[in-house]
Amino acid sequence: MNEGTPEGTVEDAEATPVRFDTKIAVLLRDDLAVWQRLNVTAFLVSGIGTAHPEVIGEAYRDADDTAYLSEFRQPVLVFEGSKELLTAARSKALARGLAVAVFTGDMFRTGNDTDNRAAVRAVRGDDLDLVGIAVYGAKNAVDKAFKGAAMHH
Repeated sequence: MNEGTPEGTVEDAEATPVRFDTKIAVLLRDDLAVWQRLNVTAFLVSGIGTAHPEVIGEAYRDADDTAYLSEFRQPVLVFEGSKELLTAARSKALARGLAVAVFTGDMFRTGNDTDNRAAVRAVRGDDLDLVGIAVYGAKNAVDKAFKGAAMHH
């Protein structure tokens, strides 16, 4: 540590990277429009924060003491892959006991949460027209579920 630099500062955090034993990851279908990718990602990760409050860090404050919302305490990794890869990843994630959020093609045609849930409820899991999934859980289990997916670019 630099002399005169108090412990717990940003410099300390940058010098010692935090390693998480869990992972938050999103897998998007590779044929989505940019606006769809952004929309799907936002919807999917909201489910993780509500179901697993431990992933939410402390609220932010600036030097003027203005309060900002709390955010995830760890990075969200975004991947892309084919429709078949999404279907396989969903099955693998569920088999490994990971928390899973889904977004289907039908949800683009609804305008509210009630209709979104009805669109998912109407289709068997293996037959969902997945355009995105988000998972949270043990890092190695997430890695295995998303095997074959590429980082989003």
